[in-house]
Parts: sequence; C-alpha cells; structure tokens
Amino acid sequence: MIDFEWYRSFCMIYKYNSVSEAAKVRMMTQPAMSQHLASLEAEVGEVLFNRTSRKIVPTERGKQLYSQLAPLIESLEETTMNFKMASLPTLTFIKLGTAHEFYTEKVLPQLHKSNSSVISNLGTADQLLELLKEDKLDLIVTSQKVPTPGIEYQSFMDEEFVIVAPMHYKIPDIDSLEHSEGWLSSQNWISYGLDLPIIRRIWREHFKKRPVIRPIHIIPNLHMILKAVENGMGLSVLPTYLLRNLDEEKIKVLFPELRVNNELFFAYKLKDKQLPQIHEMMTIIRESE
Repeated sequence: MIDFEWYRSFCMIYKYNSVSEAAKVRMMTQPAMSQHLASLEAEVGEVLFNRTSRKIVPTERGKQLYSQLAPLIESLEETTMNFKMASLPTLTFIKLGTAHEFYTEKVLPQLHKSNSSVISNLGTADQLLELLKEDKLDLIVTSQKVPTPGIEYQSFMDEEFVIVAPMHYKIPDIDSLEHSEGWLSSQNWISYGLDLPIIRRIWREHFKKRPVIRPIHIIPNLHMILKAVENGMGLSVLPTYLLRNLDEEKIKVLFPELRVNNELFFAYKLKDKQLPQIHEMMTIIRESE
C-alpha cells in the first residue's frame, strides 16, 4: 500500500533534482527521504529517477507520474491549509520587504487597500532574502531569483531602465552603435554601486562588451540619483517608473533604444504559500503596474 508521504517526497525530489535538498525542505533526514523514494519505486515497479554524480534526473515514467501527482497534492495541501486557517485566529499583519525606491513608488500609494497591517522593511535583495529565510519577513519583492530550499518565486513585472541626462547635455550627431558607446563611455556617470548595476547590463546587451567607466559618484538610492542628474552632475540609468512625473526642464532620456528590462519577483516561504495576506498583498502590488 502506497503511503501519501512517499508521493510528497517524490514531488519534492522532482522539483529540486536532489534528495538532499528535498530532505531539507521537508525537514527530514536524507536516508528517510531516500527510503521514501525507494519504497515508491518498488511499489510502482519502475525506476523514477536516473542518478548522476551531481543530481538525479527523472525518467519518462517519473515525468509522467509527477504530471499526475503535482496538481493533486497541491490541491490537497491547499485544502489542508484552509482547514488549518479556519481553526486559527485570523492574522492581521504581514511583514513585507522591498527596495526603498520600489516601496515609495509602487507600494506606498497602494497601501491603503490592504486589509492587514503591514510591517515594512526596506533593503537590498541580499538583505531581504536573508530576512525571509529567517522568518522575519513573509513576502519580499526582489530582482534576484536565488534558488533557496523552502522558498518559492513568482515573476510579476519587468522594470524598464533607460539612460538619463541633464537637459542641457548636448549630444553630437552619432551614426553608429560604436560611436554611441564611445561617446557614452567618455561622459560623467553616477552609479548605484561600484559594480555598475544595470549600466553593465546595457553595455552587455547592446554593445556586447564590458563598460569601461569609472563613475564620478556612487549613490545607493535611485531617488537621489535622479536628483543628482537633475542638478547636472552626469548621466545615469533609472527605471521608467521614476520618470512618470519627469521635469522636462531638468532631465531627458538619451538613446531610448538602449533600454533594458529587469525582471522582478515575489518571494515567500513555501510553508506560507496559502496565507491570504500574502495573496492579497501580491494582488495589491500587481495593481500598481
């Protein structure tokens, strides 16, 4: 007789391509997880994974079984969570983490729509992920999808970044991508970090090379970078959502064809996946697009 827990372990191994990672997520020992898989394979009568030195790969029978089991187990876990939620006091708060600029522009104007109290934490992607892993946050908005046991990501929007300059900047007649790159490289730049985040993306995607730029200022705040550009200090790269109320007398977009997109994700603990506060907050933030 097949134990339901074997199915749950099989699906987790399938998802992570690793018995050890699946064991961590399920909070089991690796031998116990291996025993679940061995028992299920014995019951099915076929091997469900091929083992390699680095990971395990599902067989055709394994793929077929997963496609049948995954929606059933997800539905059952959702039903179980609903039963648990019905018997618990309703949680009235959610701990949310985002970057400062995204929070100001996208979350704060929507916050009045939340039926829960929101405890906000602002920081970098690395900082927010650590807080999520430590259960100090329930939901984060991040531009980095770092595979982490027990954490699920949902893509929900693309940030669009463009090159901006003070209005007084005069651009020479440029007839090629090579000349654009040369002129841009010779300008004064303001960057969010020494590693030239996003600026490096523009060079890689459009010029197929690394930027040879030494920024004159490092300012780890997009609103302050916008103000610095308005004050005539140099060029930078900013998300278009910061430019919706652009002061056309102070700042302008250069070379709009050189724009790049940066994917944003929601991230939360798998164990909290069905919490209504998380779903409500994700819906609210999506409405800000």
